[in-house]
Amino acid sequence: MVISLNDLKSQESGVVAQIEGGRELVNRLEALGIRPGKEIKKISSMFMKGPVTIQVDRTQVAIGFGMARKIMIDTGRNQQ
Repeated sequence: MVISLNDLKSQESGVVAQIEGGRELVNRLEALGIRPGKEIKKISSMFMKGPVTIQVDRTQVAIGFGMARKIMIDTGRNQQ
């Protein structure tokens, strides 16, 4: 099942399926190590549109809510 990074639960992992944004956003995320095919883990998020903390490889990164909304994650779960 493919969902937005914002919809991923804390401590849940998945693989980046795609990034729904322009070239500038894609380049910025690639500089942080976030690109399609990369496994990431959501560490935490703040209530009501705060920053989202994720782990990529062995690095933790905080990104904004709007940016996280455009990162689509394949959780490997089946749709119900």
